[in-house]
Amino acid sequence: MKPRIAVLGCGYWGANHVRTLKSLGHLHAVSDANPARAEGFAVDHDCLAIAPDALFDDPAIDAVVIALPPQFHADMAIRAIRGGKDVLVEKPIALTVADAERAVAEARAAGRLFMTGHVLRFHPAFETLKTLIDAGELGEVRYIHSHRLGLGKFHTENDALWDLAPHDLSMILAITAQSPSEVRGEGAALLDRLSDFAHLHMLFPSGLRSHLFASRLNPYRERRLTVVGDKAMAVFDDVEPWARKLAVYRHAIWQDNGQWAATTNEPTYIPVADGMPLTRELEHFIDCIRTRTQPRTSGEEGIEVLRILTAGTVAHGGER
Repeated sequence: MKPRIAVLGCGYWGANHVRTLKSLGHLHAVSDANPARAEGFAVDHDCLAIAPDALFDDPAIDAVVIALPPQFHADMAIRAIRGGKDVLVEKPIALTVADAERAVAEARAAGRLFMTGHVLRFHPAFETLKTLIDAGELGEVRYIHSHRLGLGKFHTENDALWDLAPHDLSMILAITAQSPSEVRGEGAALLDRLSDFAHLHMLFPSGLRSHLFASRLNPYRERRLTVVGDKAMAVFDDVEPWARKLAVYRHAIWQDNGQWAATTNEPTYIPVADGMPLTRELEHFIDCIRTRTQPRTSGEEGIEVLRILTAGTVAHGGER
């Protein structure tokens, strides 16, 4: 079986899906609210341009990648599912937990796949980090913190937390394999009603703690996930060159006469296989369509991320 996939939404990230699916040989059609834009992509990538209303019932399409403004994700996913399509929905999969639950329940009832576009779960550096953690190389994980900072990407419906944090929350949930029991958030809106800075603090049932800092008004770019274990610490830094993206620090920490002391060691840079995260994500989606297996980044994970975002937003009194 060679799944025929359409992309709904030819904006910045949808365009990346179009190019990648074409390179993988699975791009069947493109669709956009702007017909001229869809036609341009269809000509450039030698595929069909289909109006959104005609897309969902087209029997030649097996699956749809939905990359729209998030307020449209749930309803469009439901229409695709009712048309017999599997779906990959970009993050966030909805703007409310109720809408996300409605879309994922529709897929479950129809026997269709619902995958969430948490692309960093497919980054080779994160996959290698997860393997190290599962093998006990860091010992018991006690603390995780992530920083996702930069300048720009202003959205009319999404603040910094909702736009930037889903990727990191997906990675944190994969590492902890549990949902937080407590979520605290704070944010600051400097430009208008939407928060441009956001801090999120989480406590997990195991006692593990985590914090996340997201900003779209930062003068420098930072993409860093740090995992602190009782044997070693690891840093996945996506701004670093490929050979330095994953570092493990084996610092020595001990007690001397009741006082804590530490000796720092140089990091060990862990080899990471080459590969583009989006390509690997879409290869996984295609494999799931063929084998009818649940995606690694399921709709249920997308719902859990929304629950955390919602709790964090309510905690700091913000709005999207």
